[in-house]
Amino acid sequence: MALVLIVFLVLLFTGLPLFVNLGLSSFLYLFISGESPVVAARNITQAANSFTMIAAPFFILMGNLMNTGGVTKKMFRFANVLVGTVPGGMGHANILSSALFAGMSGTAVADAGGLGNIEIQAMRDVGYDDDFSCAVTAASSVLGPIIPPSLPMVILCVTVGASVGRCFVGGLVPGILMGLALCCMVAFYAKKRNYPRNERPTLRIIWQAFKDAFFALLAPVILFAAIYGGVITTTEAAIVAALYSLIIGLFAYKDLKLKDLPKIFLSTCETTGVVLSIVMTASIFGHILTIAQVPQKITLLLTGIQNKVLFLILINVFLLFVGCFMEGTAAILILSPILIPAMQAMGVSETQACLIMILNLMIGVVTPPVGVVLYVTSNVSKVSANRVIRATMPFLIPLFIVLLIVTFVPPVTNFLPDLLFGASTP
Repeated sequence: MALVLIVFLVLLFTGLPLFVNLGLSSFLYLFISGESPVVAARNITQAANSFTMIAAPFFILMGNLMNTGGVTKKMFRFANVLVGTVPGGMGHANILSSALFAGMSGTAVADAGGLGNIEIQAMRDVGYDDDFSCAVTAASSVLGPIIPPSLPMVILCVTVGASVGRCFVGGLVPGILMGLALCCMVAFYAKKRNYPRNERPTLRIIWQAFKDAFFALLAPVILFAAIYGGVITTTEAAIVAALYSLIIGLFAYKDLKLKDLPKIFLSTCETTGVVLSIVMTASIFGHILTIAQVPQKITLLLTGIQNKVLFLILINVFLLFVGCFMEGTAAILILSPILIPAMQAMGVSETQACLIMILNLMIGVVTPPVGVVLYVTSNVSKVSANRVIRATMPFLIPLFIVLLIVTFVPPVTNFLPDLLFGASTP
């Protein structure tokens, strides 16, 4: 097993696609151990044949349809009208629009790529520094995977067999806390740098902005009402959301054209293919870790730490470190079968454990050297990656504070799921 892990780490730094790395490392172990390749085929098939996993491509499709259909522009304008009158108002609008868009896209990259260009250009036009604009855009994109629906959350729940509904609801309060914490950071910079605020809008302007964004704002309301009313499952909700996005883009806003659909579907297939390839090869990798009893050994090592506070601190430090170097989906697939049971063994509820893992790894998307959102923000803003990285680092402070709250104050993640679904046991 040591040889396989060495090969995996070496290949990780060669730039080889992750699913190729996982597949090669896994088949190397199967070859050395003499295990039948039928095992690999069975694991790949089982990983792909998941009803819950169907939600992933439809959430991706929904985000692509919303971006192309002009929803992002209307949503940002509505957020700017609501909070643009406070100091640093457009920074607050950036965060609010990310929170609203999180209810539809579910990914940090979709947020940064879809809203980023609109937000940064609007902030430039009224005198905000590029560094500050990029930092707020990158940091607020972390809300995407926390506020439901969340694509990483779906993948995590599929991997460990957790309840998607409970985890979705569990992410609401942490997501709101993250938004408020980031707003506090924006207020600090606004006062320090004397950033502008918008003129107070008239009721007519507010009403017009609300009407323009109404169908977009209705999307998360429909999803939550349907899911928690027991009308549809989370997977079915993803399909409904994608269909709703298509309808409002074509017929309500009319910014989405039929000629755009082939490109949107192709982009969705490409992204889904990458995600599914990683999920399938990671299932083999997880299988060989189980054969080698790696999860059991690590769980035994971690649960040997009797101090729960120290245990959770070590989990957070480890996941933050991993998030700096490994893509979030890969880390979820490889580490969640090991760490979620270990946290549960220490009395952490399954919902809280999942949120701790997601939040740690999603902070990684704005942390160098692998922080993909930093490079997406750099690309859409035409600002150098080094400048974006330096500007974003202070915004990690409020994210870390919320991470500590989520880790050590269980009701933050457990209260709403327990209220809606009934109390759960660790």
